[in-house]
Amino acid sequence: MGPRSKVLITPAELTELLRAGDPVTILDVRWSLEAPDGRQAYLDGHLPGAVYVSLEDELSDHTVPGRGRHPLPTGRNLEAAARRWGVRRDRPVVVYDDWNRAASARLWWLLTTAGVAHVRILDGGLPAWAKAGGALETGEVSPAPGNVTLLPEDLYEGLRPTLTADEAGGGARDGSLALLDARAPERFRAEVEPIDAAAGHIPGAKNLPFTALLDADGTFLPDHAIAGLLADRGVGADDTVGAYCGSGISATVIVAALAAGGRSAAMFPGSWSQWSADPSRPVARGED
Repeated sequence: MGPRSKVLITPAELTELLRAGDPVTILDVRWSLEAPDGRQAYLDGHLPGAVYVSLEDELSDHTVPGRGRHPLPTGRNLEAAARRWGVRRDRPVVVYDDWNRAASARLWWLLTTAGVAHVRILDGGLPAWAKAGGALETGEVSPAPGNVTLLPEDLYEGLRPTLTADEAGGGARDGSLALLDARAPERFRAEVEPIDAAAGHIPGAKNLPFTALLDADGTFLPDHAIAGLLADRGVGADDTVGAYCGSGISATVIVAALAAGGRSAAMFPGSWSQWSADPSRPVARGED
């Protein structure tokens, strides 16, 4: 199994798993800035056996101050949630969403960083499943409790690297880190800022909108196209890469896209919402 097939699964591949009766845990994590609560959409129609995951309530800990709009959940809370979802040690997990892979990539990143070995993103999400003629079910799914054990509390220093604000800013400043900003270009350039404390970007960062990594149908671009996007931004094959966005959600699409090509990228989980909330931190505007 190559790097891409360890990160992504196609609707056809998932259909074969289900037809064969192979055990698989399917998690529905529908979310967007405009519709952060995807539960009703889930109840109206979801993949067979899929369990709903709330990004706002289960993939974020809003009691944590100073770490952006979507602070990471603690290891113990994430483990308890994963067991509620039915995640098991010996069973692969498939995650999906219906909006540009942002929420499913966040869930993929959290679980794989926490030590869950076999987690894949449904390439193209719910629209790709529907286009392929995949069946949908309605109503709630209540799985048997899972038994997964996650890494200890320092799990975010574990299998996938993370960055503090100082590390992200310092690396971008001294050139030791190719820091990619996953937000829309107009937010990066400070032409508009709909939600965070200041408009602009971390000095030294390069803009790579996460949607640029997806084809028109919402599937991830092939590896060579992603490598071309990196090269266009001066990111070489041997450069250390970091990623951030508004609050640590859409940047995980960059991490997943690079992982599918066999390459690592570190996440700054607090992202721009954490950086811009501190008036002592510098802000860059414009293209560079």
